[in-house]
Amino acid sequence: MIILLDTHYLIWSLSADRRLSGRALELVSDPEQSVVVSIVSLWEIAIKSNLGKLDVEGGIDGVLAKLPEMGFDVLGLSQEHVAAVAKLPLHHRDPFDRMLIAQAKHEGMHLLTVDPHFGAYDVQLISV
Repeated sequence: MIILLDTHYLIWSLSADRRLSGRALELVSDPEQSVVVSIVSLWEIAIKSNLGKLDVEGGIDGVLAKLPEMGFDVLGLSQEHVAAVAKLPLHHRDPFDRMLIAQAKHEGMHLLTVDPHFGAYDVQLISV
């Protein structure tokens, strides 16, 4: 199974936040597990950090430096992902979340999320 982290889980994983459940921590810490972070989440973190809406240690540069340490791979954005997001129904309007859903669906990944809106989509979810 390949796990795509939503932006919340990425931020919580990087800071060992208490909101990261035991099961989620097991999943993202397991060296046998493939954990992927979308470039879209990194973009969202960069924007929100720059606007002062999000404080992450070391800013986006700190986040980028931690990804290899944690064994997280980065999923780029492709034309197929853009086409997939255009086919999603409008259950959820957040453009970052919609792209994560489209990427997970297109790539056949399991999406680790706390967002209840993701359940309205035909995508493999891990909610812990």
